[in-house]
Amino acid sequence: METRTFYINRRSFIKGTSAALALSSIGAYGFESSYRDKPWRVGLIGCGWYGTSDLFKIIQVADVNVIAVCDVDKNFLESTASQVAERQKSKKKPKMYGDYKKLLAESKLDIVLIGSPDHWHALQCIDALKAGCHVYVQKPISVDVLEGEAMVAAARKYNRVVQVGTQRKSTPHLIDAKKTIVDAGLLGKIKHVEMCCYYHMRANDNPPLQEVPDFLDYEMWTGPAPLRPYDGLPHRRWWRTFMEYGNGITGDMCVHMYDTVRWMLQLGWPKKITATGGIYVQTEGKSNIADTQTAIFEHDELNCVWQHRTWGTPADPEYPWSFKLYGEKGALSGSTMKADFVPYDKDLEPIHFEVLYEKEKYPEDLIEKDNELNAAPATRRHMLDFIDAINNNSRPIADIEEGHISTASCILANLSMDLGRALVYNPITRTVVDDPEATKLLQRTYRDGYEHPYPDKV
Repeated sequence: METRTFYINRRSFIKGTSAALALSSIGAYGFESSYRDKPWRVGLIGCGWYGTSDLFKIIQVADVNVIAVCDVDKNFLESTASQVAERQKSKKKPKMYGDYKKLLAESKLDIVLIGSPDHWHALQCIDALKAGCHVYVQKPISVDVLEGEAMVAAARKYNRVVQVGTQRKSTPHLIDAKKTIVDAGLLGKIKHVEMCCYYHMRANDNPPLQEVPDFLDYEMWTGPAPLRPYDGLPHRRWWRTFMEYGNGITGDMCVHMYDTVRWMLQLGWPKKITATGGIYVQTEGKSNIADTQTAIFEHDELNCVWQHRTWGTPADPEYPWSFKLYGEKGALSGSTMKADFVPYDKDLEPIHFEVLYEKEKYPEDLIEKDNELNAAPATRRHMLDFIDAINNNSRPIADIEEGHISTASCILANLSMDLGRALVYNPITRTVVDDPEATKLLQRTYRDGYEHPYPDKV
């Protein structure tokens, strides 16, 4: 039995898919901003790894002028601003800010990209919307459920496009797998979903307390979150190991896979969420996020089950961070690198989908520090979809409401784990049904000087 391999044809993979949204006519496909006679004025809040990478991708595919960048780390700020001057058409160095509110007040931007840590997403997104900007915000969109509700309300109130960085919906081989396998009915009725992450990505060190370096505004970095004693640069891995700033591995990694599954299967809010887990193995460090967790997101006649371990070996080494759809006729596995359909009928051939790289078309991808080459094509398409939605005053493929559902579901899974019981969230009343204790936990306490946003007050 031979395995068929699908390599993406740029014209064919977008036909008939809702995820395409005119990708064949924008940016990298030979069109530069025909709806607009001047470049989009763009700003970036958060000049770390992924914020800067996102900015480079929009520079590659759209007619933009990066006006301003903001970060509380002066080294990050200078590095990103200098690289932007080399990459953008104008060759101008963007103005640099340490306070995002000053950036918004002075820069008259059309678009703001937000790549700051999770605990800042809600306030920065809402403030950018109030300033009249369209927003591209990284996932997860929030650290508590009511923040997400407020972000959705603000996007609708100010009639701005908000695209969430869940770019699996713009990943070419997953778009093709959805169309070819799921939409074509090759799985039959889907009865079960498994999602997982077995990466050893949980930082678990015990660094000593130290002086805050002159180049970092640690107070501003902390913002509305609790102020932890400073024990080293929080960037990239370190902040993610604390619940003060995010929602652990589930909030970081499950949000991608659950969002992808929801998109593929057209699922809305889960009916019930149950989770168990904790710190079972990696007990020696400062980290307070779970190293082991299982969560069940219940839908009608379908359970979507998440499992992560930051220790041990993956259940399937070929798919260590992935989703698996089990249908009556076959199973589909998918990751950022590939996808595989295996029919139960042995007379039928498996179908393989391979990741698309664009190293020749975008050689600068190869010199970008820590660039995820497999994700770069997806992020570019995600940016194109974002611009197209702005041009057409329409909803993007990863609209803020969809990002909120996926994010909030992961947050609720963590609450379920902590409380030891199943939770049913009602998005209309914004409460956990028959659970006043859990309802109170839908909103975190902000540090003095910061006001938590509310859906009815944005």
